[in-house]
Amino acid sequence: MAFALSDMQLESAAFEAHGAIPARHTGEGEDLSPPLSWRDAPEGTKGYAVICHDPDAPLVQHGSYGFVHWLLYNLPGSTTSLAEGASEGTSGKNDFGKVGYAGPMPPEGHGQHHYYFWVLALDKPTDLPEGLGIGEVLKQLEPHLLGMNRLIGTYRRS
Repeated sequence: MAFALSDMQLESAAFEAHGAIPARHTGEGEDLSPPLSWRDAPEGTKGYAVICHDPDAPLVQHGSYGFVHWLLYNLPGSTTSLAEGASEGTSGKNDFGKVGYAGPMPPEGHGQHHYYFWVLALDKPTDLPEGLGIGEVLKQLEPHLLGMNRLIGTYRRS
């Protein structure tokens, strides 16, 4: 299945869609992943993955623009939310070269960036190893993708 938006809804108690991400969820703050919740997953969903990507980052990596801040996978189909600083699932390697969440922190003077928090609904549970990069995660998940949607937040470095 191609990567296309579904009717699934993703939101955060920390920020509104297209609103500012609080500093506590950034590299300038406590660097905690924001709370996320979703509903209206496609029928047959048996697992989830979450990705946070900044397409405004002035880098070309993995064949496209942007910067990966978070890869989280192996989330069971019963999951409909993640608490702040989530410890569920298995973490992949972000573009800082570290495993886990690394919050927004655009280059100084680079202005406002947009951060896309994606939730991917999958037709089967996954059991992928920790530390995979975005390319491998997408290669493994794409054949099992039932639907996806995103929540966009913004951040400007102080």
